[in-house]
Amino acid sequence: MRLPDLAAALSLPASDLPNVEVSGATHNADWVGPGSVFVAIRGARFDGHAFMDKARGAGAVAVLGEGLPDGMAAPLPYLRVPDARAALADAAAALAGHPSRALKVVGVTGTDGKTTTSWLARHLLRAAGLPTGLLSTVGYELPDGELRHFPAHFTTPEAPEVQATLAEMVRVGAGAAVLEASSHALALDRVRGVDWDVAVWTHLSSEHLDFHGTLENYFAEKKKLVERAPFAVLNVDDPWTAELRGVAPEETTYSAENQHADWRATGIEEGPGGLSFGVASPAGEFRARLPMIGRFNVANALAAMAAAHRLGAAPEALVAGLASFGGVPGRMELVPGPVGGPRVIVDFAHTPPSLEKALGMLRATTPGRLWVLVGSAGGRRDPSKRAPLGEVATRLADHAVLTEEDCRDTPIADILAEMERGAREAGRANFTSIPDRREAIAHVIAQAAPGDTVLLAGKGPEDTLERAAETLPWDEVGEARAALQRR
Repeated sequence: MRLPDLAAALSLPASDLPNVEVSGATHNADWVGPGSVFVAIRGARFDGHAFMDKARGAGAVAVLGEGLPDGMAAPLPYLRVPDARAALADAAAALAGHPSRALKVVGVTGTDGKTTTSWLARHLLRAAGLPTGLLSTVGYELPDGELRHFPAHFTTPEAPEVQATLAEMVRVGAGAAVLEASSHALALDRVRGVDWDVAVWTHLSSEHLDFHGTLENYFAEKKKLVERAPFAVLNVDDPWTAELRGVAPEETTYSAENQHADWRATGIEEGPGGLSFGVASPAGEFRARLPMIGRFNVANALAAMAAAHRLGAAPEALVAGLASFGGVPGRMELVPGPVGGPRVIVDFAHTPPSLEKALGMLRATTPGRLWVLVGSAGGRRDPSKRAPLGEVATRLADHAVLTEEDCRDTPIADILAEMERGAREAGRANFTSIPDRREAIAHVIAQAAPGDTVLLAGKGPEDTLERAAETLPWDEVGEARAALQRR
């Protein structure tokens, strides 16, 4: 696309612009290449305009921004826009050829359950014969099913990466895509320019309040997905859903707690091999089996079925797809170990509600003691959840090991002190604090006996551990395996 054509696509004046080819758009001067348009975003710490010369040196052909700072001249053609982040997303979509228009796109948002629901939806669509891509916190997949990762760690990558990934899905023959839509992605316009077909709402609880300020602001950002989709799948078991009814032009509802809903689970049974439940739905009534542990996954399955059915999946494909689902890395993932050792589970649970669900579910299937290892993120990422995490861990597990989880620039001693306070104020002392996560994993697995369950909570599939100014490689399942072998 030529620069005047891009300007026209953004509803900007195209006269007097050089007729140069544009290869891409980015807001990071380190990612600029020959032919890039550099989008100068004013952030909390830096103003992108300060990097215009660097962008020009790397081959940028123009700058998009909300206006030059006083006394600063642009070294390249400058296109003024009302919202730089929105312009980045719109430019990325235009340069990629608006790939989502060629796909049936399911967006999934919520605090808990969105990753499992996303993976289930993509699996059900594939089971129905629709080549489907996936973009989630765990990584992204083309229809070939190979899990890939972006170099930067975002729940959802920036708009140019989103659009490039969707374009690649189209190029290799995908007919559908399932995207996790985090609150950050919606607030920062990372998924602006995506044409949604179905919006799925899972659940809302306190999270990312360092960024959003209030729970109401957090809800408002997630609500954008429902506002932008022609069809919504809503969880009536979540109180926030009452404010989402009627927002989308069409909607369907689901419930795993026997509330009135279009998609409703009945007769839930949980056994060693997974879940079995009846489904009463617009697709008919049938019995389903899901090889996952945790009753809360029934809700995720209902949401995924409702979304897949909307896109054409027949009941037979839904039943067969659920029965063959292989799970999600880092979501209630069973770590293989020597015979006769404890059961070790790796899960991403990192909020008090999600930890409560995970421990409650594991208690029902644990004949011995239940152990949990848990930490809480540092920085400004909702420090108010640290004490509640300590309270939940010590209330529902026989013993809790408190440790690090991406402490960043917050002293680990401060984080642990808050978690300990939550336990002590509830009158409990059944915890041990071990700052180093590797040592903590080795300790809890060494202490556990046959018949016990150990839940390693918080990191899940993440491949880094952030400690002060360091970002270290991390493999939670690998650490658990090593500890099991040393028993």
